[in-house]
Amino acid sequence: MYKKQLFSLAAGLLFAGFLVVSCDSSRLYDTFRRIPESGWHADSLMVYRFEVPNTSGIHNIYFNIRNDRNYGFSNLWLFVDIIPPEGEQVTDTIQVILADPSGKWLGKGFSGLYTNQVPYRTQVYFPVQGTYTVQIRHGMRPEVLTGITDIGVRIEHAGVR
Repeated sequence: MYKKQLFSLAAGLLFAGFLVVSCDSSRLYDTFRRIPESGWHADSLMVYRFEVPNTSGIHNIYFNIRNDRNYGFSNLWLFVDIIPPEGEQVTDTIQVILADPSGKWLGKGFSGLYTNQVPYRTQVYFPVQGTYTVQIRHGMRPEVLTGITDIGVRIEHAGVR
């Protein structure tokens, strides 16, 4: 009898966890790409593709960055291209601050791995339905950047136009 109750409790917790994760109704796109352990080469693009099913929405775009405690800088420069299904490409250079002036890592983390969700653009209108591409590469001085473990993009609904 005890095993049956324990199993029911575990199954219920698993189901509740699934519901919490799957009920993120504001998410249009949210994924991470792992950086190879050998490092992120300056000419290596992180590429993300997402669908915009209709043009009535307004969206927020975030970059999710994971670094370990061995990352040698307090910031990260990124070169970003957003390529629409048709029309002009948007190109940006942005700086992400990963540590405060005292060297304390920002973001959430434990055991030496830190995650930052950084707002890139808010209230974005995608004027054309279809597949959009976001390309990111690092703009730091080392040819091979170590200590950045994952880069992600999150697109979420922010309302209706």
